[in-house]
Amino acid sequence: MPGRQRDRARPPRAAADRARRSHVEQVRGHRFIAGWGPKRSATVVPAPLRYWQYRPGGPFAAGAAVLVVVLWLGLFGWLAGGAAVREELPLALVAGVAVYVLNTRRVTVSDHGLSFDVAGSRTDPADVVPSVLVQEVHAGPAPADWPPADRRGGWWPGRTRVAVRHLGDDGERALTVWLRDPAAFADALGVPLTR
Repeated sequence: MPGRQRDRARPPRAAADRARRSHVEQVRGHRFIAGWGPKRSATVVPAPLRYWQYRPGGPFAAGAAVLVVVLWLGLFGWLAGGAAVREELPLALVAGVAVYVLNTRRVTVSDHGLSFDVAGSRTDPADVVPSVLVQEVHAGPAPADWPPADRRGGWWPGRTRVAVRHLGDDGERALTVWLRDPAAFADALGVPLTR
């Protein structure tokens, strides 16, 4: 059914805030590597995540990784010469890969909302998009009549661009993200996928 979207009034602010907190609690109970199940420290077994996928670091993370390797090798080359550069090359490359991997994010849909999580950091409830505020999920770029969309990551092989229109504190907002399974993502948010 083309053009079908969620058509409902804005829920009370307290309901959206409660959904944000519930999302954070559910996500906090899971490890960052989602296939490993809930954290051992979780006192209550959290409900399974509805949808998750990893989003590799972007151009800034790649640039930072290259900068770490160049500075590392440059410092050793300047202080100790070419032999030190050859000795330090494997360690510098590992450090560069670590910088890039630590910038990997996870797109997470829980029973209550959507967030973009980073390993080792806590999800801020203000950054959660509650499911009750999601109006439409569209395969492809954001339509022209939508507000300008925030980009959440760039193209990646085997992924499809998806636009999400949702209500924000200051009106209607949109975001785009590249996903491996747009239909499952839309289903997890409880909104039909439009094309």
